Amino acid sequence: MARPVTLVSNQWADLDLDTMCKTAKEMGYDGIEIACQSGHLDVKKAATDPEYVKEFKATFEKYGLKCYAASAHVIGQCVGDYNDPRLNNFAPAELADKPDEIRAWAIETMKLVPVACKNVGIHIVTGFVGSPIWKYVYSFPQTTEEMINDGFQQIYDLWCPILDVFKENDVVFALEVHPGEIAFDYWSAKRLLDMFKDRPEFGLNFDPSHLIWQGITPHIFLNDFIDRVYHVHMKDAAVTLDGRSGLLGSHIDFGDLRRGWNFRSLGHGDVNFEDIIRVLNAHDYQGPLSVEWEDSGMDRVAGATEACAFVRKVDFRKSDIKFDAAIAN
Repeated sequence: MARPVTLVSNQWADLDLDTMCKTAKEMGYDGIEIACQSGHLDVKKAATDPEYVKEFKATFEKYGLKCYAASAHVIGQCVGDYNDPRLNNFAPAELADKPDEIRAWAIETMKLVPVACKNVGIHIVTGFVGSPIWKYVYSFPQTTEEMINDGFQQIYDLWCPILDVFKENDVVFALEVHPGEIAFDYWSAKRLLDMFKDRPEFGLNFDPSHLIWQGITPHIFLNDFIDRVYHVHMKDAAVTLDGRSGLLGSHIDFGDLRRGWNFRSLGHGDVNFEDIIRVLNAHDYQGPLSVEWEDSGMDRVAGATEACAFVRKVDFRKSDIKFDAAIAN
């Protein structure tokens, strides 16, 4: 049986839930990875209001869709980051430029997320954890090992009380390894997973687009960490170094052709999705393949429709027999 193909709703947050579901169905999707925002999944209401939960479920039933996961990326970022004016875009407006209050809001809201998800029938939450040490990614001015250790420990201390609530509600959290996070590449992900080795409710959301441009082979990462991969994003990126551009992006916005790499609609970048599917098949991953559609150079409805069809084409089943079994004596 083919794995369900879902669509991340964050990039469609300008649409209300009904329109979002209608559009996703028309584009061919089986379900949604729903954004924890008031227009899509209002976490507080879902955690406390049975009527809201009923209405939420009814919207999915109306379009024959399922809600396979929730995205709490923007909330989680506000837990681990601190005193960054960009967080004003994520937190309630009344908390702008109040870093202590933003963090407190994020922690309490993240504790509501698994309760809300349990109520609506979701068991996987994807997201970010933030990072107090991302600014140290290039070690100048000189960065000590103690500073890095303190950063990892801070994330552990901030997130353990949150994960306690996830465990209580039988919901798992899947960190998307991503620039700006405490775990942004292979070895930082391994270090973080080692810290959370006794917290099985903490795992990974595999997204190859954030690995390919860093020079990491996505299917190797996936295979090595498969025991902690709870969710899979299907997302592509293309590296187009031309002798002028660099991998750090030059402070040029996404979609600009001067950048050394850009996100691309599925099948238009450098990710080898066949190798990814083979690893998923080898380890019997049966969860959703969730399209996070981000391509500033393409119409989003046309692109996301094509992306859905692309996933269905590449998601081949593994063989039930050995290819030479039929000729055995």
